[in-house]
Amino acid sequence: MNLLILKLLAQRVALALLSLLAVSVIVFAITAVLPGDAAQEMLGQEATPEALAALRTQMGLDVPGPVRYWRWLTGLLRGDPGMSSVTSMPVAELIASRLPNSLLLAAVTALFSVPIALTLGIASAVWRGSWFDRAASTAAVGVVSVPEFLIATLAVLVFAVQLRWFPALSYVNDIDSLGQLLQAFALPVMTLCCVIVAQMMRMTRAAVIDQLEAPYIEMVRLKGASPARMVLAHALPNAVGPIANAVALSLSYLLGGVIIIETIFNYPGIAKLMVDGVAQRDMPLVQTCAMIFCTGYLILVTLADVCGIVANPRLRHR
Repeated sequence: MNLLILKLLAQRVALALLSLLAVSVIVFAITAVLPGDAAQEMLGQEATPEALAALRTQMGLDVPGPVRYWRWLTGLLRGDPGMSSVTSMPVAELIASRLPNSLLLAAVTALFSVPIALTLGIASAVWRGSWFDRAASTAAVGVVSVPEFLIATLAVLVFAVQLRWFPALSYVNDIDSLGQLLQAFALPVMTLCCVIVAQMMRMTRAAVIDQLEAPYIEMVRLKGASPARMVLAHALPNAVGPIANAVALSLSYLLGGVIIIETIFNYPGIAKLMVDGVAQRDMPLVQTCAMIFCTGYLILVTLADVCGIVANPRLRHR
């Protein structure tokens, strides 16, 4: 690994850290200007101004914004995001009870979606213009055009209400066998995979086609290489960077799309916890959940950039 690659990697990591700092400011500012607060939510609309002021002082809501932001940021860096304004429980405990469920849902979705999407994308690129390519591309565009909440609703109506194959709600706490595990994850994973596979397949197809149309592939073809060797030994190694970006960007959709999916299927994950926190104006909880989603997104994008830099043969041999 030469000095140029190390310099580029250091720049990507530094940019990710600066972006995360900027995101923390934006998240705190947006949650600070939301109408209402936890004190108003707890006391209700009939509360007197004196009672509201006393509770806000007790909860630290009367402290200036920059001071509250600094306390919150330093607490995050120490692993202590503070106390929930509604339940008075540590935010870290609330998130720790839900985060494994969300990570499990994301892992199961990635386990199914990534191999399917890469296979379909590479096959469509190799056989571009064929009936398979046209059918796969048309299906991908159609799925991407449909909102995920509509896909989830249709899945519930078909597989839970009409066919009664799977439960409409996901209860991950009562799983005792593999069959119950499949039933609990079937509809959420199916819904997430529909959109992720479509997006990832289209980006993978574009990346492989771009390499197959490069001049060096024409030279490989003139040397008599078989189509399989041309794709596997020459095109794919140079398409690792764009494909890694496609995988990372598609999986980052999990961080946003899972909010809708967990809400529809009542899945006890961190996204559902964040939605409940917004409804209750539990700002410490909402801020911490938002930072977790943003951090996950930046990690995925940064890993994609790192893979693209390391896999670039022009950078490796400079």
